[in-house]
Amino acid sequence: MSDSTEDLTEQTDDAPKTRAESLCPCKSGDSYYLCCMPLHYRKAKATTAEELMRSRYSAYFFRLVDYLVETQHPDTREPGLRKQLEKTVHNLTWRFLTILGTSKGGKDDKVGKVEFVAECFVQGEAHETHECSRFRRYKGDWKYYDDKG
Repeated sequence: MSDSTEDLTEQTDDAPKTRAESLCPCKSGDSYYLCCMPLHYRKAKATTAEELMRSRYSAYFFRLVDYLVETQHPDTREPGLRKQLEKTVHNLTWRFLTILGTSKGGKDDKVGKVEFVAECFVQGEAHETHECSRFRRYKGDWKYYDDKG
């Protein structure tokens, strides 16, 4: 692990080095340290809608409620979102993410869509979520808008 990896993991007590070195749960093929970890710990910002979507999946995987709330677009952020997530985030164990397609959502776009399938377990029973998420820029940053795409 490089010195910069050690610096980041030292600053984030809840992210052990083994997590940083393991493959990212978003299935990008990169390590968590190189992929979603910098976004989760505000060291980088998503440059595409897909990158934000992947980081949100990983945030669900690691139960990072603050990140999920912060990356929800203010226009669609329900007042009780934080409490709802804190209450439900531990009920699911996320297993796998498959990106089916994207529309717009590039570094120069203002809107984008990402279609995906996310697999999870709820009380030991397998479930699958198929969603076409919409993303919009807010003050220059990508935010999750809704699942009405």
